[in-house]
Amino acid sequence: MWWIYALLSAGFAALTAIFAKIGVADIPSNLATAIRTFIILIMVWAIVFARGEYKSFGTISRHSLLFLVLSGLATGCSWLFYFRALQIGKVSQVAPVDKLSVALTIILSAIFLHEDITWKTGIGALLIISGTLVLILK
Repeated sequence: MWWIYALLSAGFAALTAIFAKIGVADIPSNLATAIRTFIILIMVWAIVFARGEYKSFGTISRHSLLFLVLSGLATGCSWLFYFRALQIGKVSQVAPVDKLSVALTIILSAIFLHEDITWKTGIGALLIISGTLVLILK
């Protein structure tokens, strides 16, 4: 079942790149990111309230909160750089290079979370890294 959500995420991420490239054409990339973030904020909080999940807010540990804050900061940096890259680059190049994050996540999950990397996952990560190098090296 997880893979259905992952495929939906990939599909919407593709649409994000296309819509963002069009939307960022005539405005500063940071403003575009702020507008996108505001929309996401409204959408996600509406879902949290509609599902009653806000009731769990008081049970969040300091440990979880710290890492959620760090994740939010990392996401913010990622989005700011992504929108700037989209503004000055081709979406057909920026989006695939951005997906180098998949290979980096595999490596970091092994280092910090002690997850095993299967040979299939390792080959997949190497192919992503190789593809990224093909796109960025001249």
